[in-house]
Amino acid sequence: MLYWGAKPNEAIFVGASLVATSVGITAHVLSAKGLLEEISSKVILAAAVIDDVLGLLVLAVVSSLTRGKLAFADCSSGGRFHGGGGSLGSHAMQRVTPHVHRTLKATEGRFAMALSLLFLLAVLAVSVGVAAIVGAFLAGLAMAESNEARERDLAQGVSEFLVPFFLAGIGLHVDLSVFGKPATAILAVVLLAAAVVSKFIGCGLGALGLGKVEALRVGIGMIPRGEVGMIVAQIGLGFGILSRSSYSVVVFMSVATTVLAPPLLKIAYRDLLKSGGPQIESEVLRLG
Repeated sequence: MLYWGAKPNEAIFVGASLVATSVGITAHVLSAKGLLEEISSKVILAAAVIDDVLGLLVLAVVSSLTRGKLAFADCSSGGRFHGGGGSLGSHAMQRVTPHVHRTLKATEGRFAMALSLLFLLAVLAVSVGVAAIVGAFLAGLAMAESNEARERDLAQGVSEFLVPFFLAGIGLHVDLSVFGKPATAILAVVLLAAAVVSKFIGCGLGALGLGKVEALRVGIGMIPRGEVGMIVAQIGLGFGILSRSSYSVVVFMSVATTVLAPPLLKIAYRDLLKSGGPQIESEVLRLG
């Protein structure tokens, strides 16, 4: 990004958009083919969760750059908020949720409490100087062990209702005309290559102890950035750090890595797939 003339803060924010891994597409593809019990699948899912946590911490750091310098106090607050919420939240909610469910006079008391916690932690995250997504993510971690299938089904319904609005908001800020400039088009391709190669090699090397085949699968499974990269880009645009051109390039990278992952996973797991590929393509189209 610096080579293409971006400002240092802008370059750092684009780098931050490449940190986290969106495991949604990978998980759906592996689940559709009954591959979630494979060792590589378990590594991908676990690593992606850790990756998201690290990505959000990086986001907290780069967000502080909006003030023109690295605000270590805000970053420290964000780290303590993240660490405290992640370590204590799940244990606390396992104790609190049954009590609230018994006393709360509501048809869907657990779900109402989950949504309340989500908005509360999102507001608290903003108040300590980090992005709202950090608090929302921690709310999910806190409620993961205490919620039941009913709450997950309701959350899925809300997600399917809101996702189109989220994607529309992302798309409204994308300026397709910037790709008409050769320099921007080349930058988009270079950034996509960096996104694919960095995850494939970095994560693949980390999994070499499982064998070359499993390492290949892990490397491919960690490629998609999906909605996480888009959210970072949207925050950067809102803070005035990313230009419209850089924002469009990051969104292109996020979409492209998400589209590339399923066919690559099909190739990586081809020896385990007995029913062919149509189900994977249909699942990708449904998620798209």
